[in-house]
Amino acid sequence: MEFALQKSLSAGEVKIIRQKLHLKQKELAELLNVSVKTVEHWESSGGSAKGAAAALLCIFRERTWLLEELEVPELKMPLRLRYMYENQLCTVIDVDDREQRIRIKNFVTDPLFCAFGRNEHPSYEDYENFLESRCFPRTRDKMKIILRELDLPFYDPFMIIQKTEGRMAEDNFWIKIERSGV
Repeated sequence: MEFALQKSLSAGEVKIIRQKLHLKQKELAELLNVSVKTVEHWESSGGSAKGAAAALLCIFRERTWLLEELEVPELKMPLRLRYMYENQLCTVIDVDDREQRIRIKNFVTDPLFCAFGRNEHPSYEDYENFLESRCFPRTRDKMKIILRELDLPFYDPFMIIQKTEGRMAEDNFWIKIERSGV
């Protein structure tokens, strides 16, 4: 099988692609999961990008819109939940509890890995149901014992997720919580 991708890119080609993507060397390094020194070397006279990095750069050169698809939006709400499958970011959920607003961005296409399945515009109620789905049920037998073990005074799905990262015994999904200064 043959693919229409260059095997290596010259220093000039790497720099042109980086500039076309409107990225600094540090940002390109983060995107390609390499060091800044590697990008500097690729762009120096006589340097070149080879292998997987060259293939990925060729893809980005022709499909610059992919960068926007992969970019995690700036946090503009007080709370962000990163819904993860193992170490893969599946969905970013930005939350404003006071206004009862949420905004999501999926980074996967398989609805089984999206926090809200096929729902691209979940309501705040959908968010609350999602939180509860990542906890033990509120009707669980001996719930008070579990809450005591978690050092929680009452059943609150968000507080439980803060303690457990929303990890369940039967799957590899989990939630990372971030707060902004907003």
